[in-house]
Amino acid sequence: MTPVSSEKYRLKIVHSIADIPRHEWEGLSGGDALPFLDWDWLNALEESRSIAPETGWYPLHLSLWRGESLVAAAPLYLKTNSEGEYVYDYFWAEAAYSMGIPWYPKLVGTCAATPAEGYRFLWKPDVDGGLVTGIFLKAAETLAQSNGVKNLNFLFADPGWEEFLENQGYTPWEHSHYLWENPGYRDFEDYLARFNKYQRKNIRKEYSRRLEQDISVRIIPGEEASPEHYRRMFDLFTITNDKFAPWDARWVNQDFFRLLEKNCRRKTLFVEARWNETSPGRIGAAEEDGLIALALLVRQGKRIWGRFWGAYEEVRDLHFTACYYVPMDWAIREGIESFDPGAGSSHKIHRGFRAVRNRSWHKFFDPSLARLFKNNIRQVNRMEAERLAELNTELPFKLSGTETN
Repeated sequence: MTPVSSEKYRLKIVHSIADIPRHEWEGLSGGDALPFLDWDWLNALEESRSIAPETGWYPLHLSLWRGESLVAAAPLYLKTNSEGEYVYDYFWAEAAYSMGIPWYPKLVGTCAATPAEGYRFLWKPDVDGGLVTGIFLKAAETLAQSNGVKNLNFLFADPGWEEFLENQGYTPWEHSHYLWENPGYRDFEDYLARFNKYQRKNIRKEYSRRLEQDISVRIIPGEEASPEHYRRMFDLFTITNDKFAPWDARWVNQDFFRLLEKNCRRKTLFVEARWNETSPGRIGAAEEDGLIALALLVRQGKRIWGRFWGAYEEVRDLHFTACYYVPMDWAIREGIESFDPGAGSSHKIHRGFRAVRNRSWHKFFDPSLARLFKNNIRQVNRMEAERLAELNTELPFKLSGTETN
């Protein structure tokens, strides 16, 4: 597309993050944007062809330039399916098709293949964010309408956008995810003190089972991990996803992990589980070096996100230990304030993750689709709010002033 020029800014659409110099992109976020909007992460997705036209993702990144300097950017994708979004709009698509209206292609702003709240546009600290947001929204809507795209969607949007998007005619769709928060626990035992005595005992049992099984579980910062960790993370992730086919969530390939190892080591963490040298479980283990499982997390500032998990074999409670308890224990010691464990089931509630609301925002350029959505979204949102409230009633925390042991 031909760049759009104005007296002060030049708007350009790029089809690959690699077309924007890394140093220009990394000067935008001011350090507070999600790591999944970093140039290195986005480039790993695109260069590996995990996010590419052949997987249903057509990058259409908006970029705003002042002379030769990048001042703002908005990662956008033209989507021909809903895979890898973690916002499941299939029932909307089916309803649209029953009306004879195509749902795809659609234009989407999101952290690709990542269910992390906080997607937003990026800009330099000295640029008016409200002005940039208005420019990009207008450009995205024009891009959609001029190409016959009937809906524009922002998924897992930054909560700070809500008032602005609503004023621009976007309609919210409510969802939920899980979050662990650290108000300043002294140690893991201090965290356990929040639970009622039954679940406190259960978590201690689950967490200590690794010792009974003669398994060592440890955190390895990405800078200290070997290339083998990244390679085997893909192998283990694939093995685990195979068990859930055709409902697996395998949105990234082996080259993606290779590129993480090359460029994203400083923001990644591994949780590694191995049989000890003397463990009976090591005999006949899938791997001679005793490796059982790996989890990969992403860190930025005082936040961590769980992203990938895989195991060569099923070992009782090891998933809870590697994906929840060891990261929590480490997070408390490191002063981490929040831990988003990623998509998954409600068993997280019983380990202390709270169900919290997030929103996607939608605008429709077909009047019939707009009516379909607006006539039904209140009921959909009410049902989701009821489900979220019900989930949180199951949090196994003790009542204030009770159960002192």
